[in-house]
Amino acid sequence: MYCVTIVFTMTERVDQRICIKFCFKLGHLTTESIRMIKKAFRDDSVGEIQIKFWYRRFKDGRESVVTDPCSGRPATSGTPKNVEHVWAAINENRRLTVRELEEDLGIPQTIVSEILTEDLGKKYLAANLFHGSYHKSRRNRAEVAEDMLETTNNDPDVLKKVMTGDEVMGLWL
Repeated sequence: MYCVTIVFTMTERVDQRICIKFCFKLGHLTTESIRMIKKAFRDDSVGEIQIKFWYRRFKDGRESVVTDPCSGRPATSGTPKNVEHVWAAINENRRLTVRELEEDLGIPQTIVSEILTEDLGKKYLAANLFHGSYHKSRRNRAEVAEDMLETTNNDPDVLKKVMTGDEVMGLWL
């Protein structure tokens, strides 16, 4: 029952795959290897399914412990160039909606929303907070106004972050 632990600082867990390959080459059963990997790496160990998966791969003749590159759609939409385009567009016209930005810039809505929230730090405020409150009591409208006033007092730059939207999309703060 031997298993050598080689420490790498990779997020891929190559070190554990090396141990799995080592155990496989020594002829250990998957159950033995699972027990040893769990004992050696404790809470940071890969799951049993992954260990069985790599055992199967080594049994089929695989030698490399590095994962294959994933195929699929490349992440090109959230590029720094697109972030600049979205930033320039909302600085030019803060009343643009996500749909309008999608049409104008040719970037999918999901990516535009991601750029607005993650890259530019905008916050989404649902439209029904405002739109729905107009149909309710005066007290409710007053509460919304007080909340907005409090937000403005706590963050004097909040109005610089406002980007309006349509009834469906809401507001970007």
